[in-house]
Amino acid sequence: MSHSRVSLRIRRPWRFAAEATALIVAAVVAFPLYWMVLSAFKPEGEIQSTEPRPWTTAPSLDSFRRVFQQEDFGRYFLNSLFVAVVVVVASALIAFLAATAVARFRFRFRTTLLIMFLVAQMVPIEALTIPLFFLMRDLGESVPGIGLNTLGSLILPHIAFSLPFAIWMLRGFVKAVPEALEEAAYLDGASRSRFLWQILFPLVFPGLVATSVFSFISTWNDFLFAKSFIISATENSTLPMALLVFFKAEGNDWGGIMAASTVMTIPVLIFFVLVQRRLVSGLGGAVKD
Repeated sequence: MSHSRVSLRIRRPWRFAAEATALIVAAVVAFPLYWMVLSAFKPEGEIQSTEPRPWTTAPSLDSFRRVFQQEDFGRYFLNSLFVAVVVVVASALIAFLAATAVARFRFRFRTTLLIMFLVAQMVPIEALTIPLFFLMRDLGESVPGIGLNTLGSLILPHIAFSLPFAIWMLRGFVKAVPEALEEAAYLDGASRSRFLWQILFPLVFPGLVATSVFSFISTWNDFLFAKSFIISATENSTLPMALLVFFKAEGNDWGGIMAASTVMTIPVLIFFVLVQRRLVSGLGGAVKD
């Protein structure tokens, strides 16, 4: 028997154990999502039952009907989609330009700026909510469309919180592009802007996708800013605020809550499916760097 066959037999138990562990971890992580979808399709009697079962024999769409019958639910959905798309696009473009500047140019306090990006990631959002509230209130007095009760009060803070991580991550992608490629482009007559958008941008696009996923998820699921900054203009509320309708003093409508949560999860899953390949290559490039 050759040495390679012996090694293969020795590795197989370890490989089987690793795969079994991965399946168990995946099942544990996916179970809350399964229970959410299951509860959304359960009839009210099974949800309130004292003996919950991980299946249902009588699936129902009543919970989804209550969700879509809620007034302005569609408007809340469009508000969330608008805020998330603006934050993703704006933060990606700004982060790309900032990462290029940090990686390609040398200037004073560059290292200090990078350290500040890391420090900004360590500050909890909850600690900054009250200062941001007063900032949005003061901005509303001088800049229309950005103050409290506007979608701008949600867009600006999310862009600010998305940028440090995006810049730090994209910096590695920009540094991975050889400077010889840039010099060759200049020798061929390409301007700096042309190299930036036609050569460098496509090369770091997987990294932009990876950072955009985190920006989209944090913005789409935001409840703290939506609750703090949208006070009286309910027409500017976002989708997480729609969940509050199903929390009632006489008893929570758990079927409605689970159905609304399922509806909120669908755009995230669609976004993941659309960017899956780019996301994997982007994260792989970040690890490699």
